[in-house]
Amino acid sequence: MTQLVERSRAQQPQSQSFLLYLLLAVVLALAVGLTSFGWRQSALFLVGTLFGLTLYHASFGFASAYRRLVVHGDGQGVLAQVLMLALATVLFAPILIGGVGRGALAPVAVQGAIGALLFGVGMQLGSGCACGTLYTIGGGSSMMVLTLLTFGTGSFLGTLTNGFWQELPKTEAVSLIGLWGWGGAALQLGLLGLLGLGLWRWQTGEMPLGLIQRPTWRSLLYGPWSLVAGGVALALLNTLTLLLAGRPWGVTWGFTLWSAKLATLLGWNPTSSEFWSQESILEVLQASVFADVTSVMNFGIVLGAALAAAIAGQLTVRQPPSRRAVLAALIGGLLMGYGAWLAFGCNVGAYFSGIASTSLHGWLWIAFALLGTSLGVKLRPLFQLSN
Repeated sequence: MTQLVERSRAQQPQSQSFLLYLLLAVVLALAVGLTSFGWRQSALFLVGTLFGLTLYHASFGFASAYRRLVVHGDGQGVLAQVLMLALATVLFAPILIGGVGRGALAPVAVQGAIGALLFGVGMQLGSGCACGTLYTIGGGSSMMVLTLLTFGTGSFLGTLTNGFWQELPKTEAVSLIGLWGWGGAALQLGLLGLLGLGLWRWQTGEMPLGLIQRPTWRSLLYGPWSLVAGGVALALLNTLTLLLAGRPWGVTWGFTLWSAKLATLLGWNPTSSEFWSQESILEVLQASVFADVTSVMNFGIVLGAALAAAIAGQLTVRQPPSRRAVLAALIGGLLMGYGAWLAFGCNVGAYFSGIASTSLHGWLWIAFALLGTSLGVKLRPLFQLSN
């Protein structure tokens, strides 16, 4: 028996090494192949890969951070997000003011508030957010594949009911930078500073564990990273995305497009939809999925997280904990997908990129997503999910 255990331990690193080399080969092949769509497409795929590696190594969760804040009063994860948003605001401002790229802007709308509320509930039932779904799939979570399927279904259904929600009250897109330039960016930094101070005082007098830790070359490669390191890396990568793509990081559109393509294979006619029959949208639907920036970056996130897991020697397939958890993942994905469409984005496109662009709809998103989180954590025990 002892010999069998020792042999298993000896084989495990070899297995992880094989997976690592295989993943590296896939990433390299895709990076080269995507140059047929332009060098930027290839570069953005690699940026997506770095997003996945960062999210995995830093365990940078959005849904879990909100849950810890609401249930346990632990603000470490959200404080790291505030630091990330502050740095992204500083980096985005000169680019947006200079007109080099466009921000993630959307109206302040009733549908946005409803969508963010639904998303908040959904990410607690689904135990992940938009980018969290991708990077945990890369890390080996089989349950998150189910969440991804219904996430895409929900966002696709959102496009089919688009006309109804458009009738609800809304304003034009409003950004602080658009109103006051550098003064608007300074105003947002002041608000983020106050939020950060409040969250810091929420903690004990000591440095919150896991928020900051001294990095080493080994931890940089193998992980884990601190939350601050993860937040800084995400802000830098989002800025690079803005420069390369001309707009910030987004995730949900990729899921929506994949579901629409699947629907066409099953016989759905896109010209029957007011949204999908638009000439520009129809062209995207009919083009290769590798021509779509969001899709390519999403593929990169999955592969980047898988690379990080293989480097850390932890890339294994994990089964769902229970049938109820599977049901929660399916319901959660559906709510997230539909909610993200209503709210003009998810925790990435509406919250992270929206606030970094000083768009007021991003602030509306997080306010109602936290309300949804409060409801979602009360529903989790019904599905045998712990808080």
